[in-house]
Amino acid sequence: MKVIILIYLFVFFYLPAFGLQITGFEPDTLRIQKLISVLGHDSLQGRGTGTPGGVKAANYLASQLNESGLEPAGDEGSWFQNIPLHGSTPLPDSRLILEFIDETRLLLLGQDYLLFKTGAQTFIPKPVQMVFAGYGINAPQYDYNDYQDIDVTGKIVVILTGEPESDDPAWFNGKLQTIYSSVEAKQRQAIGFGAAGCILIPNPRDDYRPWTYWVKEFSFETVTQAFAPAGNLSLLLNPKHASALFSGSGYSYQDVMDMDKFNAIRSFNLVAKLSFSGEFRQRDFMAANVIGKIEGSDALLAETAVLVSAHYDHLGIGLKNNSDSIYNGVFDNAMGVAVTLEIARLLNLPENKPERTVIFILTTGEEKGLLGSQFYTMHPVFPLYRTTANINIDGISSFDEFQDVIGIGSDYSNLGRVLETVLKKQNLKPSKIPQSQLNSESFFRSDHFAFASAGIPSVSILEGTQYKNLQETVAEEIKMKWDQTRYHSPFDDLNQPINWRAVRQHSELILKMIKETAEYEGEIVWNSQAPYRNVRLQTIAEKR
Repeated sequence: MKVIILIYLFVFFYLPAFGLQITGFEPDTLRIQKLISVLGHDSLQGRGTGTPGGVKAANYLASQLNESGLEPAGDEGSWFQNIPLHGSTPLPDSRLILEFIDETRLLLLGQDYLLFKTGAQTFIPKPVQMVFAGYGINAPQYDYNDYQDIDVTGKIVVILTGEPESDDPAWFNGKLQTIYSSVEAKQRQAIGFGAAGCILIPNPRDDYRPWTYWVKEFSFETVTQAFAPAGNLSLLLNPKHASALFSGSGYSYQDVMDMDKFNAIRSFNLVAKLSFSGEFRQRDFMAANVIGKIEGSDALLAETAVLVSAHYDHLGIGLKNNSDSIYNGVFDNAMGVAVTLEIARLLNLPENKPERTVIFILTTGEEKGLLGSQFYTMHPVFPLYRTTANINIDGISSFDEFQDVIGIGSDYSNLGRVLETVLKKQNLKPSKIPQSQLNSESFFRSDHFAFASAGIPSVSILEGTQYKNLQETVAEEIKMKWDQTRYHSPFDDLNQPINWRAVRQHSELILKMIKETAEYEGEIVWNSQAPYRNVRLQTIAEKR
């Protein structure tokens, strides 16, 4: 199998972009290459939010939109929508203490626990009672409530990552994750029930990533919007301490794992108590979304808009790996931004002008929790209720030309029908998220989720599992290897192999999807059961 993969890598991944015939409405792969070579270069230092490299990247993007003739749509006629942000980094002097019946443990930051939330609001000076609350979920539509039989007011809630396992699409969305599995949703619900904080334990049922993976993920500065409401203590616990948490409670950690196997999780009080005193390095700063506009060519349809988004930020500088500490983020998401810039150039050519207005937003802070896209929905440059759709570009196919396509979020609205129309013209097939990717390709993990939450029908278009030259099993192994060795690492850089024919195919597909959506004669609407439909109705009623 490895020999086959190496052959494919040599033959297909290093195919040059030269010789690809270009017309007036097809992406120029050579231009995309040039853009990526700038955005993924070490000189931008991984485009971290609020870093000099991030500022350089934003200025470069503005220059490219200007060169393509778009109108600036940011603050006061500029290209930039400035966002006040707050950064916080926990320091080793932070003290987390667990008190048991017969012992007290001082846990070490990084080695024993990691902090989701940082800052003064996490301070818990005296030992506080803890309580186990299952998955930390209250979901009325599924008649499920981990908080039903317990009082967590003023206590620390201990919860498992994930959510109840299901094969029934009508109960927790079957094999697909729901919003309730997200850490942010668990944190909000814990606060809502009056908890002083929460401890998350990685669930071994669906999360086999080693602790070293989480240490790397949490090694970067925590960034929040400067006006975000105060949070409370929220941390990820090294599973090696999980058994101790349940000591003396009547149920062991193994009992909890057995409950989880049979969807029989129950909530109960714990004997252990917790206190925390954190030390942090903090700063306040500005970062910017970069926004440009193409005015629609039809007098009536131009009053509505399609929002095209791609995040330009990545992780910046982090832990060294083989002496490299720059997390360049070429695939995630310099490539998506480069394609977005090329699409903007093409759509602004006189012969290609779309009938609807198209807003291009290159967001910052996506890796920090969709900060740029969330800020935009609170301060839109074009009314939300007249923004017909969002097409989000986060990752571009680079392994091989593909034969099927996954529309993340396309099932929620009639954007799915628009996508099917485009796919037929491109001789491609619609496909579903493969079982192996159900946990990683969730709808709420990229900027489209922020726009959907503001009522805008949204979709991200990804390649499926059927390829032109790669067998499905080979392609899956290559993808898995990429996730394990390059994703969120310094090796997602300009040295990795890229199949430029695949890049061009994916770019052309997204371009035509944007064009089709911008000239769609009907109205883009949420399906009746979509969770974002009521928000849309509200923004329309409020003309917001």
